[in-house]
Amino acid sequence: MKAMLFAAGLGTRLKPFTNNAPKALAMVGNKTLLEINIKYLQRFGITDVIINVHHFADMIEDMVGQHNGFGSNITISDERDEVLETGGGLKKAAWYFSGAEPFVVMNVDVLTTLDLGQLITSHRSSEAIATLAVMKRDSSRQLLFDTEMTLCGWQNNSTNEQKIARSITDTQPFAFSGIQIMSPAIWENAPFSGKFSLIDLYLHTAKQSIVKGYDHTGDTFIDVGKPESLAKAELLFK
Repeated sequence: MKAMLFAAGLGTRLKPFTNNAPKALAMVGNKTLLEINIKYLQRFGITDVIINVHHFADMIEDMVGQHNGFGSNITISDERDEVLETGGGLKKAAWYFSGAEPFVVMNVDVLTTLDLGQLITSHRSSEAIATLAVMKRDSSRQLLFDTEMTLCGWQNNSTNEQKIARSITDTQPFAFSGIQIMSPAIWENAPFSGKFSLIDLYLHTAKQSIVKGYDHTGDTFIDVGKPESLAKAELLFK
């Protein structure tokens, strides 16, 4: 199985660190987020990884080169000309996942004790075209699922905006963890190009195909998006 790490973002919430470096190279203890998540994937047998780069792209490439990919086979997806957001970034790298084998996609700035092997098993045993790791936790934006954990919609808790893919009376909200398994077939009926979000792709796909949620509530999880979260992450992930 292959994987993609999203590392192209500007990391504006991590300023002032990201004024001079990419968020992927933020340190948690004595390791960068990049190294931690490459080695996280290795624990589940995934050593073929593509990483998209934009903000301080050279620094990420240099780090990968200096450390021989931290033991993995690393390919770079170059977004120096324009950062393409999560959906656009994945579509640009779609060539890397040719064939029918599902693959992992995750944000470089999330840390978790999620058992990725169980997420993969759950995806393979279902008919889902994508399986999203989600949790019961506070978040300004949440995905909506039915009782079978089939994706039905999305909501913004700050503005009350909703986007509905399937009209279901009884839905339950979950926060997305930025980790997912998907099939290359997800692009077959996707009218997206350029810059777009994976959430929009999932909501479109959920209208005619099955997109599942995988509830890993109870696992340790942190989105390392702000300077203070780096210190918290160091305590949680010693």
